[in-house]
Amino acid sequence: MTIKVIRGNPTPEELAAALAVVRARAAAAAAAPEGTPAAKDAWSDPSRIARQRLPHPSPSAWTRTYWPS
Repeated sequence: MTIKVIRGNPTPEELAAALAVVRARAAAAAAAPEGTPAAKDAWSDPSRIARQRLPHPSPSAWTRTYWPS
């Protein structure tokens, strides 16, 4: 693995800190099992913004198919 500084002139301490982060991320990715899916973020879950359960399908369900505001 080769890392190249494109812009700027980092100090040796800054370069060492950046390399430590890259190495730690690579080690964590290598240690993760292959079949394990990534954890889903709670912010991306649409059910967190639904204040009430959606109605079950019924003959009049089409009248209630709006997003509550």
